[in-house]
Amino acid sequence: MVRIGTWNLENFFRPGGPAGPTTQDAYDAKLSALAQTITELAPDVLAVQEVGEPAALQDLANKLAGYAHLATADPDERGIRVGFLSKLELRDTHQVTTFPAPLRPIQVDDTADAVDAMGRPALVSTVTTAAGTSITLITCHLKSKLLTFPGGAFSTRDEGLRARYGAYALGRRAAEAATVRDAATQLLDGQGKERAVMALGDLNDEPGAATTQILYGPPGSEIGTRGYDTPDLGDGARLWNLSARIQPADNRYSRIYRGTKELIDHVLASHLVAHHVDDGDLTAGPAPDSIDDDPNSRRDTPASDHRPLIATIDL
Repeated sequence: MVRIGTWNLENFFRPGGPAGPTTQDAYDAKLSALAQTITELAPDVLAVQEVGEPAALQDLANKLAGYAHLATADPDERGIRVGFLSKLELRDTHQVTTFPAPLRPIQVDDTADAVDAMGRPALVSTVTTAAGTSITLITCHLKSKLLTFPGGAFSTRDEGLRARYGAYALGRRAAEAATVRDAATQLLDGQGKERAVMALGDLNDEPGAATTQILYGPPGSEIGTRGYDTPDLGDGARLWNLSARIQPADNRYSRIYRGTKELIDHVLASHLVAHHVDDGDLTAGPAPDSIDDDPNSRRDTPASDHRPLIATIDL
């Protein structure tokens, strides 16, 4: 058995960082809360998002037992990044950043500037289980649905501005999904029945969203459909969303936004992995608080606004 999961740690900066806890006491409380949840869920590898300084992730590892292997990607303009916290050695670790050709640069605001890379680079690493199976993992954090307007504002009364920035965010999230999917396609190389590949992270949309579905690859044979156990030509390239394994169904959420439960954090797996995960083998951590559009209101809150998702895989 190996346990692999994902968790958005929510603006996990050391005190004085641009969006994290404002005092040492608040930071210590957050460290303790995060460490308690990780200890209780006991993942062998945890893909993490919204890490500020890499030193903060090391502080967290220092409060845990056995998590000797850490890796982080480059930060975005807010200073947050993705990474891994692992009991297993991380090998062949590298970033995924630039949009794959021939995908062109995209507009992201009202200026003439365009971008040709993910705002937050994804990170790829390979681990080997105690049984000797190699699993290659991609952790990512796609463009948020929570919009930021000119001047750093989180809200606007200008409905034209809101519509444009919603379109910019959607286009960016789609391009980033295509970039992660391209990395997964290369790692799978059509051999998903023999290769263990997983994509994990905060995709900032739900399982049925068009941007999320980009990551799945060839359509069909989803978990729970008649085609799931029937081999076909797409199996070597597919990634299955393991959220269907969370039981009961009303527990399938990872964030609460304005009182509405949303599943925006995901664990996707190749054929070899997905077919060794049964109902109940994807579990969620403690329920988070409901949030609104202003992340600054939570700076000194010890708990994350996301739930961790942990898959138990019998390889």
